[in-house]
Amino acid sequence: MNIRRLAALGTALIGLTGCSFIPDYHRPALPVAAQYPVADSGAKGPAAANLGWRDFFTDPALQQLIALSLQNNRDLRVSILNVQAAQAQYLSSRASLFPTLDATAGLDRTHTPAGMDFSQGSTSAASDLREYSLGVGAVSWELDLFGNIRSKAKAAQETYLSDVYARQSAQISLVAEVASAYFTWLADRESLTIAQNTAADQTASLKLVRMELQHGTATALDEAQAETTLDTANANVAAYTRQVAQDMDQLVLLVGTTLPPDLLGRMNAVAGLQAEPGLQSLPAGLPSDLLERRPDIMAAEHMLLAANANVGAARSAFFPQITITANGGTASSGLQHLFGAATGAWLFQPDITVPIFAGGQNLANLDYAKVEKRIEVANYEKTIQSAFHDVSDALNARDTYVSQVAAEQALVDADRRYYQLAGMRFQTGIDNYLNVLVADNSLLSARLTLVSLQLAALQNSITLYKALGGGWLEHSGGA
Repeated sequence: MNIRRLAALGTALIGLTGCSFIPDYHRPALPVAAQYPVADSGAKGPAAANLGWRDFFTDPALQQLIALSLQNNRDLRVSILNVQAAQAQYLSSRASLFPTLDATAGLDRTHTPAGMDFSQGSTSAASDLREYSLGVGAVSWELDLFGNIRSKAKAAQETYLSDVYARQSAQISLVAEVASAYFTWLADRESLTIAQNTAADQTASLKLVRMELQHGTATALDEAQAETTLDTANANVAAYTRQVAQDMDQLVLLVGTTLPPDLLGRMNAVAGLQAEPGLQSLPAGLPSDLLERRPDIMAAEHMLLAANANVGAARSAFFPQITITANGGTASSGLQHLFGAATGAWLFQPDITVPIFAGGQNLANLDYAKVEKRIEVANYEKTIQSAFHDVSDALNARDTYVSQVAAEQALVDADRRYYQLAGMRFQTGIDNYLNVLVADNSLLSARLTLVSLQLAALQNSITLYKALGGGWLEHSGGA
């Protein structure tokens, strides 16, 4: 059999493959309500999944932070490498569908000493034998008549696709984490400024109280109260100084590299959360939209498809396994005759293995594959429910934060007037310093609470953007 005939036989055998025992896949029913429990606020515009992060986060400093993190964050880098590893495993599994052809060339030389051959009844002379060979061979190629290899390749492919979507999900989470950390840094820096200003005001107040104490218009109790307020303000300054430094450490960790000086300058130039451009209000759509917009849901579905393919592989183990070893080429005792007439040599060795008794191993493997599929169904449904919960929570919070921030701003304005009036009444001797102390504490608490609420409202918008699948595209409408 020559090489051309061997190749033709291999092509014909490949054509015999194709049977599959993978169960038909049916996507599980949506395990959540068809509508979100809270009505959408009527926001217009592109879906979050189609809105690029540069169009959602318009602060240039934040855009640069996100871009740096996508280049340097180590967790994201691991996700990318996982995709490459899964792709290599899939290609390796798929390659098993085809025969492995090797070109071989060899020389066998045998020396027999004199007196070793007594078959002719006389002592033989020494002999040297040489055999040259050249050919092509396929070693232990399994014919995939019942889809075992195809099922395993399908499972590897679905695992690879799951890792692709997991990498997208990792990027979406990273974009949201960087934005949240940046806004947290801005908020804590603004709170630090409030605490520093309060400490400066209390220092001036303490000086005033001590002057009035000398003139007999204030008491030692007023002085002690003023000192208490100043000490509290200084403690707040120390706490927020530490928090701002830790926020910066968190940003550097997320970005994965030292922040360049120009970026730090741009960040420090931002006055605070109120100076930030507002984040776009997003339409929520329907829960069913999440199936195509959330990469973590798509990753979970591909893991379910991989488990479904493993059921097919387990089923195929009940059927015969056919392997073929074959080679063809030329052989001759002399190199000059290697390509001469009548030097063709070939081997064709099929082998079939029929399972008869395996102690229940094949049944156990099939049961295990089915259980694994049910586990992946549960994981898929849980992922959908978690996504539904994320969106629903963010929608519930969106409108209430607007009302709460507005109410807290009104409280800050009222406390500021209260503090000013209390100070005037103390300076004119109408009231004691206690009213000033109460008014100052109330104003400080209201201002810090306002900053916290503004931060929470921004973080809720980030959560909704992430929950709806936003953060994968850099620009709206991009790929």
